[in-house]
Amino acid sequence: MPHRTKGGMMMRIGIALMAAGVALPGMAHAQAYQCVIPHTIPTPRPELPSSSEPKRVLPIGGYTLAVRWAPQYCHVNGRRADAKFECASGNRFGFTLHGLWPDGVGKTWPQYCRAATLLPKPVIAQHLCANPSVQLTQHEWAKHGTCTRDSPPRFLARSRALYARLRYPAMDALSRRKMLTAGDFAAAMARANPGMKANMMRITADRRGWLEEVWVCLDKTYRYRRCPSFQGGLKANARIRIWRGVR
Repeated sequence: MPHRTKGGMMMRIGIALMAAGVALPGMAHAQAYQCVIPHTIPTPRPELPSSSEPKRVLPIGGYTLAVRWAPQYCHVNGRRADAKFECASGNRFGFTLHGLWPDGVGKTWPQYCRAATLLPKPVIAQHLCANPSVQLTQHEWAKHGTCTRDSPPRFLARSRALYARLRYPAMDALSRRKMLTAGDFAAAMARANPGMKANMMRITADRRGWLEEVWVCLDKTYRYRRCPSFQGGLKANARIRIWRGVR
């Protein structure tokens, strides 16, 4: 992705699809409303397996596409140094890409399947308006991408393409519903996406019920599928709330 170099200026990418923000009615992209790519991209740290996160080479039974509700993430994590680009640099996001996770055939999933080199900065820059974290992008490649047959650019491009095809319900309207449940949200999400049903995703929230992420279940050919019964997420009748950036 090209950069303006004169005077160290940043490149501004105007995302016109949701220029007015989450208050727009109807179904739409709820991704990067405004995203500024910095001229200087920091070097990520290596992401390595550990005793708590060991290497596991297992067959792939499907995938989970995880997207994160940025207003809630920034409300909780906005002061963290590694959240500055997403939360404190004049950028504005709705749902961002957390990652594309290979699932196992059973309850255990593959991870850290092969050695991961540091991602080149130009590759990271291409995806920052989808996944607005240099370190998380490195982590997603090391933990999940290495278990596929893809190269880093191909894995990240595939992840971003799957993320880009998602559509979202009117988040502002949903945020104002007083009796919203995870099942209600999943149904609204399914209506916004042809071929998707409410049982093809899992909704996650924090302990107070604030929406955090949506996990979309995919088969081995990246088509929507019914989520396995053992996969996590809230029960359909669980109450949730949606943080929209104001009290």
